[in-house]
Amino acid sequence: MSNSKNKFDWYLLRRVLSLAKPYRLLFVSAGVLAVLLAPLSIMKPYLIKVMVDDYIFRADLIGLGRMALITFGVLVVEVLLHYSFLYSTNWLGQSVIKDLRLSVFEHLTRLRLTYFDRTPIGTSTTRTINDIETINTVFTEGVITIVADILTVVAVFSIMIYTSWKLTLICVTTFPFLIVAGYVFKEKVKASFQRVRGEISRMNAFLQERITGMRIIQIFNTEAREMEKFRAINRKYTQANLDSILYYAVFYPVVELISAASLALMIWYGAGEAVRNEVTLGALVAFPLFLSMLFRPIRMLADKFNTLQMGLVAAERVFSLLDQRDFIENKGAAKPEKLQGAVQFDQVWFAYNAKDYVLKDLSFDIRPGETLAIVGSTGSGKSTIINLLNRFYDIQKGHILVDGKDLREYDLFAFRRRIAIVLQDVFLFSGSVFENITLRDESISREQVVAAAKMIGAHEFIEKLPGGYDYQVMERGATLSMGQRQLVSFVRALVFNPDILILDEATSSIDPESEAVIQYAIEKLIAKRTSIIIAHRLSTIRHANRVLVLSQGQLQEFGTQEELLNIENGHYKSLYESQFLQVAE
Repeated sequence: MSNSKNKFDWYLLRRVLSLAKPYRLLFVSAGVLAVLLAPLSIMKPYLIKVMVDDYIFRADLIGLGRMALITFGVLVVEVLLHYSFLYSTNWLGQSVIKDLRLSVFEHLTRLRLTYFDRTPIGTSTTRTINDIETINTVFTEGVITIVADILTVVAVFSIMIYTSWKLTLICVTTFPFLIVAGYVFKEKVKASFQRVRGEISRMNAFLQERITGMRIIQIFNTEAREMEKFRAINRKYTQANLDSILYYAVFYPVVELISAASLALMIWYGAGEAVRNEVTLGALVAFPLFLSMLFRPIRMLADKFNTLQMGLVAAERVFSLLDQRDFIENKGAAKPEKLQGAVQFDQVWFAYNAKDYVLKDLSFDIRPGETLAIVGSTGSGKSTIINLLNRFYDIQKGHILVDGKDLREYDLFAFRRRIAIVLQDVFLFSGSVFENITLRDESISREQVVAAAKMIGAHEFIEKLPGGYDYQVMERGATLSMGQRQLVSFVRALVFNPDILILDEATSSIDPESEAVIQYAIEKLIAKRTSIIIAHRLSTIRHANRVLVLSQGQLQEFGTQEELLNIENGHYKSLYESQFLQVAE
């Protein structure tokens, strides 16, 4: 099991490093700097040894001054190379994660809606921000710096043996304790870091959902209960961080203790050797510096290896998202400049989950320029029809034809540009009214937006806003009323000039005063284009040419309003009488 896990980690590492291919020159440069720094770092203590043995005891002040200048020069070169190394590795990491963020966001925009149906928004946010930022450490604190530290250890150990193999053997007698401490530390911190990643993902998901639904929380006075839930999540996240801090707090003093023991053994043994002239005084002066340089990277290696492991854990999560092929296949070649608007559902069966069918053997057609109204109880499949027409989901059986062609024959993006939807729950982004209408499409001018707003009847209310079309809308349009948000969405739909228009219960949340304005807007929107109106209020569909009545995903009635009202005990007639006759009474 562990062997397969190790192979999997190596596979992940290769995949993460492959992200640096566009920056291979920068990657190679960082590697070269790591190789140069290793021998350069050991020059200072060795030069100090030479200064003590060859110049200080011989009172050679001129030679001592020359060696001091050489040492200073080595120090300057090392500082410059170290700066270049740190800058290049961090630049490399930032460049890689910049590209990776773009890849993840692009991938998210292409996924089927089923992914978003089952995945909390906070989880996707964590993948796109926190996990990708963690991958950055693979480059800034991981692979290249680990290689640099290993090279430094090898270089220091080599020069120590060259200087005095006896002192080196004495110093390394404590290494087994260091290896055991490093291994225990690595395993414990790895486990705690995995807990930290899991807890922060849960916290992000919780916060995203609660902040989005804060209105409901306050309406139903559940602040205390939600606070208690968050307190529990926060406690687990904090404890996971405290556990990792505990391991650091134990490991570093242990390493310092082992280092001190090694230094004490070196002094104890080295002093006797120096008396017997087996070891020079210069070596005794240099060896504490060598030991410091030897223990520092060894101590940091365990930490950096954990950092690398956490980067790979984050990479596994990000790659699992990128590896999801749960998106609509776009193999169609047809890219229509305009649709006639003929729509046909031919024996369509569809299920969101396995064979729990939402639509069952559904067949109907809409002629070009015709307005079809779809009515039915909640859960009857009304919204599913428009989801399928936009190819947010693919059907299991049957065919959906537009202008006589199967939906799969159309290029997905070209086809969707010819359709517009106005939803019941209008989503507005942070930005100006103008940007929310055009969705930052630079091909749409302000003149076109104003003309569309005047046609819909929304220009007057927009002009009254502070700043007019430049009025800054808060997130989700919180500063606008439901009717105002709906009008903005109508202008948005009209300015894109769709050939097929869908209104999904667009007036269900509108007050009676606003409904008159909305009804006028609907009349303008549906004129001369194929339209589908889903509504509970039958007053909204008085301009519909035909009505489709759904019940539990099956077609119950289909025809003109007059034809349906003449059906004895019909579904539509019953619904009509319940809405209009009760009002008349």
